[in-house]
Amino acid sequence: MLERQTRKDQGAATTEGGLAVMSHDSAAAPETATRKLSGRRRKEIVAVLLFSGGPIFESSIPLSVFGIDRQDAGVPRYRLLVCAGEDGPLRTTGGLELTAPQGLEAIARAGTVVVPAWRSITSPPPEEALDALRRAHEEGARIVGLCTGAFVLAAAGLLDGRPATTHWMYAPTLAKRYPSVHVDPRELFVDDGDVLTSAGTAAGIDLCLHIVRTDHGNEAAGALARRLVVPPRRSGGQERYLDRSLPEEIGADPLAEVVAWALEHLHEQFDVETLAARAYMSRRTFDRRFRSLTGSAPLQWLITQRVLQAQRLLETSDYSVDEVAGRCGFRSPVALRGHFRRQLGSSPAAYRAAYRARRPQGDRAVDPEPSGGPRAGAPPEPAPLSPENGVPFQTRRTASPMPATAGSLPGQRSAP
Repeated sequence: MLERQTRKDQGAATTEGGLAVMSHDSAAAPETATRKLSGRRRKEIVAVLLFSGGPIFESSIPLSVFGIDRQDAGVPRYRLLVCAGEDGPLRTTGGLELTAPQGLEAIARAGTVVVPAWRSITSPPPEEALDALRRAHEEGARIVGLCTGAFVLAAAGLLDGRPATTHWMYAPTLAKRYPSVHVDPRELFVDDGDVLTSAGTAAGIDLCLHIVRTDHGNEAAGALARRLVVPPRRSGGQERYLDRSLPEEIGADPLAEVVAWALEHLHEQFDVETLAARAYMSRRTFDRRFRSLTGSAPLQWLITQRVLQAQRLLETSDYSVDEVAGRCGFRSPVALRGHFRRQLGSSPAAYRAAYRARRPQGDRAVDPEPSGGPRAGAPPEPAPLSPENGVPFQTRRTASPMPATAGSLPGQRSAP
């Protein structure tokens, strides 16, 4: 075991878990079949695997949740091991260097291993760290990836054939790079039993609370949430945070013009066949090309964009729900309500009411008339997703109860 390193000449400060921080002047889950925990591992030990270049905020989440004794508040204590995934010192954001008290060998004692972040979604993690994660999983440890930590789990092969999530901005890249992973960018976190993943920063707190709830019950998780001053459970998923952006690599592709046209004409009723025709491709070729570029089926992407546009109009205009449906290309308000509820877990009217209750009246501005309106005799709205036209895999264990419908990524299985 690596001994704890101290660097007094650089003003090392010690945090929970024995992590030495050097400042520089420069700027409840359903049951699932899991492996039996190896005899040398302990359920109450949580190992947090840190890498150089990782963001300090995400890295600190599991350290705070599992590394602070809050037994006075009714939270059972975990034993925290902070482990370096590569040779240190580990540089992080804010001009800091971290010296972890443990190395990869300490993971062998942990019943849970957390990867809170990875420095780059385009670079491979160290093979030694991947081997340690694979070995931990084989010995029954629970493996957790927060935000970009999912890329480390995927590189280790631990997400193959499994549902997973990550920050919505990185989900297309995760899906493209690891097509055997069933990526769902809408969930705050996904619990697949012995492998768990979460979305962006705050969702890491959600998943850590979920782990405490799974291990020790609602009362313990609620007590911890009160100490952290966060909700014990958040409803919904990442949909409310999605934007209209696509991976940068599409910018140089001929399909970019078709995508731009679609975004400018969402108020019109057109379908994927219309987009394929504009790209001078067959529907099958267009679907394949679109998936390879964006990580999403075109029908799913189109429905998601229409729902996102409906969100914006509900937030910024006084149009009725019927008018919003027409201005977003839905053939009827019923179609809007169905897709809206499946993606966001509420009706358009309830969403608008909740949004306005949180915002001062003067903050709202009425959108100007769009360049066009619903066209008479236009092609019908795309049919609801089905196993034949690309329904995403319905995760068995998710952070929110709503069914998966749009915005999913390649490789996803059809609902049974």
